[in-house]
Amino acid sequence: MSLVVSAGGHSFCLQAGKGFSISKPKGYKFGPRAALVEATPRVNGSPSSTSIQVLATDRAEELKAEARALARAADASVYSPQLLAKKYGSRPVKAVKRTLEILVALGTFALKLFLDQKNGTLDQNKRKRAAELRTIFTRLGPTFIKLGQGLSTRPDLCPPEYLEELAQLQDALPTFPDADAFSCIETELGLPLESIFSSISPTPIAAASLGQVYKARLKYSGQTVAVKVQRPGIEDAIGLDFYLIRGLGFFINKYVDIITTDAVALIDEFASRVYQELNYVQEGQNARKFKMLYADKEDILVPDIFWNYTSGKVLTMEWVDGVKLNEQAAIERQGLKLLDLVTTGIQCSLRQLLEYGYFHADPHPGNLLATPEGKLAFLDFGMMSETPEEARFAIIGHVVHMVNRDYEAMARDYYALDFLSTDVDVSPIVPALRDFFDDALSYTVSELNFKTLVDGLGSVLYQYPFNVPPYYALILRSLTVLEGLALYADPNFKVLAASYPYFAKRLLTDPNPYLRDALIELLFKDERFRWNRLENLLVQGSKDRDFSAKDALQPVLKLLLGPDGEELRTLVIKEAVRVTEAFTLCTFVDTYNSVPSFMRSLIFNGNGALAMSSAELQSMMELRDQVFRIWGLLRSSENFDPALLQPILQILQQPEARSLGGRVVGGITQRLAARLLQQVLRMPMAPTSSLSALDTR
Repeated sequence: MSLVVSAGGHSFCLQAGKGFSISKPKGYKFGPRAALVEATPRVNGSPSSTSIQVLATDRAEELKAEARALARAADASVYSPQLLAKKYGSRPVKAVKRTLEILVALGTFALKLFLDQKNGTLDQNKRKRAAELRTIFTRLGPTFIKLGQGLSTRPDLCPPEYLEELAQLQDALPTFPDADAFSCIETELGLPLESIFSSISPTPIAAASLGQVYKARLKYSGQTVAVKVQRPGIEDAIGLDFYLIRGLGFFINKYVDIITTDAVALIDEFASRVYQELNYVQEGQNARKFKMLYADKEDILVPDIFWNYTSGKVLTMEWVDGVKLNEQAAIERQGLKLLDLVTTGIQCSLRQLLEYGYFHADPHPGNLLATPEGKLAFLDFGMMSETPEEARFAIIGHVVHMVNRDYEAMARDYYALDFLSTDVDVSPIVPALRDFFDDALSYTVSELNFKTLVDGLGSVLYQYPFNVPPYYALILRSLTVLEGLALYADPNFKVLAASYPYFAKRLLTDPNPYLRDALIELLFKDERFRWNRLENLLVQGSKDRDFSAKDALQPVLKLLLGPDGEELRTLVIKEAVRVTEAFTLCTFVDTYNSVPSFMRSLIFNGNGALAMSSAELQSMMELRDQVFRIWGLLRSSENFDPALLQPILQILQQPEARSLGGRVVGGITQRLAARLLQQVLRMPMAPTSSLSALDTR
């Protein structure tokens, strides 16, 4: 068993049996400090019986502790281009020295690109140069490592080869002195180390670009915690780098035409996110919010924050015992299945992206742990992002348009997704989408490899004036990482297939008007109802643990009978007539076939049962069977109960419903009368506009 903790976006293991204790590095002295009161103790991750009795009081104390942590972080740095310009503009020597270091590294790389272009080997060496750029960013330090990670999610800025190489960046760095870390803890918390912890690891168990982590045990409760301490001088280092990089951004905006995105705005946005990661109180609040939104599911674990021992530069959180998600053998030794955990991660990610819009922006293997109980633990909440509400629904609509191969609608989706300004003509983009997706969709959507889809879409984005919003780039990165983890266990795993149940459930149950329109668009084509699509949605939706047949029925009926549902009512009437006709005639045929042959001639005078082709009869029988299967799927829902239909009966008593029923009965009567007349006269049924519209074959 190994113990894992996260730092700076990565997790590291500490093997069980390697003890730890308070260590006073050479030259380090504990100083006297006033005592603080910790939050209510927890036993095995759950509140004790005493804490349950005083839950309200504990909650108030927790809020007070969080407020004190906020006060300790009141002077935390916030990204300000103006302040950086004022600070480093007056220190030219330091700025010039760092500039030369950066220019030599990047200038050498740029020279190689120039020679490649001159020699006509630019495309041939693209993969090699991408690997070299990854190495350069690693050597230049934390800011450029973060920059490389950010670029790895921007298909509108980098070709696919660069995206893949930069995605491999690892921000593991040498540790800083333990004496500095322990001094930081005491200074930030205002307490001597021995009054806080009964033991603490003498050296860090994790080190990354922005800080390092120690394993400790709280003195008052004995609970094991992870203590993350910020790297000394990190603000000054990244501040100088961003000051210089921002100047480069102005140069790019003015002289480099190939990059259409506002480079300065991109740098400012990225710098703001990095500075947010430097505020550990903000990270603690991110974790609390994430836990509140998503840890309601029993298979999701989010560590608690100890606010009394947290500040802008020190974060103390619950220790999570688990195995990194890319360690399949270790996971299986615990009797767990990697694919089950990845599927849990995908479902949670979809909830993050498309329900609440607040999501973990860096879910790589080190931040996702498999606990011995089979839960999926999320760690490291320094980098979070949000999906705008309009975009959440637009993404689901985009999937529907992809399934329908409606590339014009897909192109228009980019307005709602904020990829394009409304004054950009999307017509030139449609052929590029068609060329890629027609080939990709030669398989069913559930068989698509998500990474292949992202790479192909990235190529389209790179060719046209797209400005990919940060939230979307991070979504692509998140789902690609999850699919990559699953491929360790199953090379045939497809993240889109695992996502299908969630999308189906949302389409069938969400009353949002945008999604209701998307469902109608999926089920109807050229005024014809596609029963196979409904059956597939029900099959996939029923795989989602939260699927409810009740929720799938009522919103549809409300839309059907609403004041804006006339167009849908017309379509439903036609389909209801066709289905009822199919049931009636198929029942008649079944009855006819059950009659002894000698009696058939007496009843029908030897003229046969119906004047219809065998192909038409077969089509009707298939339709009837499909409707039966769909009804069976609804009844098989765990929460299906005939009593659930009571609200539907109330809806059907509304005037609009009675009118709808009358129109259906009228249509059925017309169809059956026409068939009866055809049977009597033994002549072809004359096509009419009302009848031909019902033919959905």
